[in-house]
Amino acid sequence: MTAHPSTTIFRDLRPLGGDPVDLVVVDGRVAAGPADGAEVVDCGGRVALPTLVDAHIHPDKTTWGEPWYSRRPARGIAELGEQDAEVFATLPAPVGVRAERLMGHAVTRGTRAMRAHADIAPAYGLAGVEGVREAARNLAHALDVQVVAFPQHGVRRAPGTAELMEEALRTGAADLLGGIDPTEFDEDPTGQLDLVFGLADRYGVGVDIHLHEGGETGARTLYAIAERTRALGLGGKVTVGHAFAVPQAGDGFDALAAALGEAGVALTTVASDPYRVLPVERLRGHGVLVGLGSDGVRDAWSPFGDADMLHRAHQLAKVSRARTDEQLDAALDTAAHGGAAVVGLPAADFAPGAPADFVLVEGECTPQVVVDLPPRNLVVRAGRVVARDGVLV
Repeated sequence: MTAHPSTTIFRDLRPLGGDPVDLVVVDGRVAAGPADGAEVVDCGGRVALPTLVDAHIHPDKTTWGEPWYSRRPARGIAELGEQDAEVFATLPAPVGVRAERLMGHAVTRGTRAMRAHADIAPAYGLAGVEGVREAARNLAHALDVQVVAFPQHGVRRAPGTAELMEEALRTGAADLLGGIDPTEFDEDPTGQLDLVFGLADRYGVGVDIHLHEGGETGARTLYAIAERTRALGLGGKVTVGHAFAVPQAGDGFDALAAALGEAGVALTTVASDPYRVLPVERLRGHGVLVGLGSDGVRDAWSPFGDADMLHRAHQLAKVSRARTDEQLDAALDTAAHGGAAVVGLPAADFAPGAPADFVLVEGECTPQVVVDLPPRNLVVRAGRVVARDGVLV
């Protein structure tokens, strides 16, 4: 017996702020032409934006919805990692509950997918990746999640981490393998990168490395990552987050960007400040995919963050000193289609055959929406309403 296709008409919406249309959705995808006898959802002439992708977030660390956590001064990554472990040990709710709470909130703000970095270290075992995986299962109807086993405490400097990383891959708890500042933090650039890329090659997974290293040190690490990516045929499966060395590359920018583009290494930025934000358009000119992410959300590192990717697009535009409509739209594009390309999802661009993933807001045009950050009235995933007026359905 053949199942009948599921058809919904979203009446009177304005894709990307254009003219009003009736959007026909069949089995979760945008369809061409009219449809009879379908369910109808009245959209009231609202602007329809593609739902967004959080390409770099740490939901396992969050204190979202928990009692207030008073942060203390910290000198560098090692001390911040110690405070992460304190949060893990003392917050009332376990990782899975906290992560699901934050990830569900992200859905209500229009996020369709995320790449979730979860700490893996002797202090946690596999609790971080397993908790995020549990949250992802519970939200699977509304959110695609890729889990990264992320060695926040270092690979070489935290004995036992390498074994946990392999266990996370062997058990399927993680989809990708992470790394962190192999020279300045782990103090073993060759050893860390050989281990991470060796495991990724053995288990057939992607790599997503945090790289806060700047200047020449960071550039050397990026070239080393590009070299290993080419050698192992991992093009399109390797990402570097932060990549502060890229905007600092000066006269070496074009050569570095070309090496990354040719190797198939993507980058993500969290738009933290004007001096560290990635020059997205220049990188795209060299074939480098660039996504946008929330990073930490109200964790031990910072009391700020809200997992709202429209807000993050606003931040990207602001720190990039956007003025024109085209520049504001480019920030939205990075949060939507740039992120989708990094995590391997098709663009939600309203074209026939595209996933029917969109969010409705009151507004005049997309540049104004990026600036004003209106409430999200309706969030649709695969043609189904998954959130309404800030509440999961």
